[in-house]
Amino acid sequence: MHHSTDMSAPDRDRELARLTEAATSLGRETVDIGGFLTDLDQRCSQHLTELTQVGGQTADLSEVSARMHDAVQKMSDTAEVTLARVQSSVRTIGETGQKSQVLAEWVRAVHAGSTEVEDMLNAVQTSNTLISDIAWQVHILAVNAKIEAARAGQAGKGFAIVAESVQDLSQKTADAAKKIDTTVARLADWMSRLHREAQTTALQADAVLENAGDTDRALSEIEQGIGAMRGGALALSDEAAQAKSAVDSTRGAVDRVSVSVSKVAADVDEATRRCITLVDTSERILQHAVALGGDGADGPMITLVQDLAGQVAQAMAHALDHGRLTEADLFAHTYRPINGTNPQQVLAPFTAVMDQILPPIQEPLLDRDTRIVFCAAVDTNGYLPTHNHKFSQPQGADPVWNAAHCRNRRIFDDRVGLKAGRNTRPFLLQVYRRDMGGGEFVMMKDLSAPITLRGRHWGGLRLAYRF
Repeated sequence: MHHSTDMSAPDRDRELARLTEAATSLGRETVDIGGFLTDLDQRCSQHLTELTQVGGQTADLSEVSARMHDAVQKMSDTAEVTLARVQSSVRTIGETGQKSQVLAEWVRAVHAGSTEVEDMLNAVQTSNTLISDIAWQVHILAVNAKIEAARAGQAGKGFAIVAESVQDLSQKTADAAKKIDTTVARLADWMSRLHREAQTTALQADAVLENAGDTDRALSEIEQGIGAMRGGALALSDEAAQAKSAVDSTRGAVDRVSVSVSKVAADVDEATRRCITLVDTSERILQHAVALGGDGADGPMITLVQDLAGQVAQAMAHALDHGRLTEADLFAHTYRPINGTNPQQVLAPFTAVMDQILPPIQEPLLDRDTRIVFCAAVDTNGYLPTHNHKFSQPQGADPVWNAAHCRNRRIFDDRVGLKAGRNTRPFLLQVYRRDMGGGEFVMMKDLSAPITLRGRHWGGLRLAYRF
């Protein structure tokens, strides 16, 4: 039985070592997957934000397209009404032009007729003048006849009566001719005015006809222009309707893609949460395996970080004992931002003392193993007051460079940093992707041990090293 126990011990140690390595490997792979999921989640969030913006812009574009379609439709309707009115005006003006043409021809006829009437009146006046002359000659002749009849005495009495009648007739003829002359003169004057007015009216009628022709041509051109505009408006209305339909279709597609991306993002969040749970489980498996004696390849590092955490606790206690800082300052969680720093750096009441007591403990460790990247103490909030010298450079203008080379006096409140600062078990081995800034990540092991003094947990000492 004793022999069996001796044979089983090495097997148990080997199995524990294998379990430790498997847990470490599981943690590494899980963290790597978790990092991928985190990046995917960030990209999904970015795409979702962009899709939301595109959706908003598409909605705005859809609204604009609808308004444009309505405006074009109204323009088309207006062009339709305007075209109908112009066509009606063209017909009306055409009819007016025809009537004006008839009127102008009548006026020309009146003008021509007035000339003929004037000529006839002139002829009447001439004839009437001849009649007046003849009546006057007859009158003279009658007077002479009366004189001769008087000389003849009784024998010329009958002739005198005839001469008297002739004289009376000539007088009446002269009076009638005079009246005719007066009437003809008035008619001639009236016809002269009618002739002049008819001439003026004819000229005006010609001008009206000419202007009507110009107006008719202008309206015809307007009719053609409005007809073309109406045709263009109808075509534009169709295009606007097609554009609106395309925008609405795109908006629907964007909405569907947004829903899909939202679901993917939710699934990624759930997968990330499960990965974190799996990482925590692998870390607990590793701790239990080490507790059972299966320290594996990380055993020496575990012993080393626990020893260094004890040295840090002693150095802090020594500073308290000698009054270099108070216990209230040491455990204070007040952080004062340092102006002009990017990424943000802060100062705590204990920072200055840590700059004095931590480097002698942290710096020599970097030369003990080439895998070691850094060794630094953090409080329970992930605040790292004093880093290794190579990561404590003065900040410059480039925040990406600062993120990689100026890591002291910063708060690392990510999952790994907080767990390292708040862990109270003998050790905590985590696998994580170290953010070096500028999108660069490095797979690391983060081994930490709690820093405890005077019965109070201050934080933890972090020892990061490569695989």
